[in-house]
Amino acid sequence: MKDIVLSLYDYTGVMVKPWAESGYECHTFDIQHDNSVTQYKGGGSIHRHCLDLHNNIYDIVEMFKDRSIRMVFGFPVCTDLAVSGAAHFANKAKADPLFQTKAVARAKAVAILAERLLDAPYMIENPVSVLATQWRKPDFYFQPYEYGGYIDPVDAEHPLYPAYIAPRDAYSKKTGIWSGGNFKRPTVKPVECESFGKSRQHSKLGGKSEKTKNIRSATPRGFAQAVFEANR
Repeated sequence: MKDIVLSLYDYTGVMVKPWAESGYECHTFDIQHDNSVTQYKGGGSIHRHCLDLHNNIYDIVEMFKDRSIRMVFGFPVCTDLAVSGAAHFANKAKADPLFQTKAVARAKAVAILAERLLDAPYMIENPVSVLATQWRKPDFYFQPYEYGGYIDPVDAEHPLYPAYIAPRDAYSKKTGIWSGGNFKRPTVKPVECESFGKSRQHSKLGGKSEKTKNIRSATPRGFAQAVFEANR
């Protein structure tokens, strides 16, 4: 029976693709999913589950209680956490004084699920956010271009969003990683950064549409490959 890799709040599946290509059974969870499966030549697969993780995250325990969990990834929604949106925090607090407490709890729930309930290594990703002060400091920060060297130049263009994401992830976006359970930090292989603080995602995308959020939050392919190579 194959080892399982879980990825929560994951719409694109970029994080688990290297694992699926190498034979792992991967399961991604996001409320936007359509409950579909993609099979890979190496025998692995990506199963997409439509699940409201804000309210049902612990249902995952029952789904996989008898399976061997190799890794848990979490990409909790950063809208109420990222410091880039701090200008809106006051108004959000008027509508719901606990809005940020709830958002932090959702991130913590990923760690609880992985470490305490599934006994698995985990990695939680968020941009520079209040998690650092309201939970704990991240284990490390990274920039996408620092792992661009893991992407073959032949595959430089992004397969999903080539118009918005620089080839080989050659852009900057300071991102925090909270990890545990013997998760191993990957070695960097940087490429030259296209620009600092002015990525294509932010210069070409505006508004609050789901498309904008999905592209801006897409996992850097190079980082995903680096994490796989360090932790497989």
